[in-house]
Amino acid sequence: MKVGGPAAAVATAGVVVAIDQATKQLAATRIFPNDQVDVIPGLQLTNTRNTGVAFGALEGGGLIVALLIGVSLAALVAYFVVNRDRAWLWLPVGLLFGGALGNLADRAREGAVIDFIDPVAWPAFNVADSCIVIGVAALLWLVEGRPRRSG
Repeated sequence: MKVGGPAAAVATAGVVVAIDQATKQLAATRIFPNDQVDVIPGLQLTNTRNTGVAFGALEGGGLIVALLIGVSLAALVAYFVVNRDRAWLWLPVGLLFGGALGNLADRAREGAVIDFIDPVAWPAFNVADSCIVIGVAALLWLVEGRPRRSG
């Protein structure tokens, strides 16, 4: 049985959205807004909102942010359709799409993204953000950095 393809990408995105939304709701219902809960030295959980994109860039730029996300997702889907047979491409596509959908769900429901993982000296983030970063790194590795076998 072959693993991969569009079904695997959709399943991965679904798992990412489910975990992301569940963890955000736990943080939103168990931690008062802007309160901090110490987990271990250097890591806190908090209940904060981000109306921008990465690190708060474009804060308050609702329509611009939505357009950028839409164009990025359309480009990702187009790339995947053209390259769907590429080994393991489904995984970063699923991570990226799921992360984007998780954050878009917050924007639609809350008007901002719920962030709750708050390490020292780094802006707060969430599971969707983590999946987006891992997805970008994996996509770059698959497309550009994967060692080629000489034959």
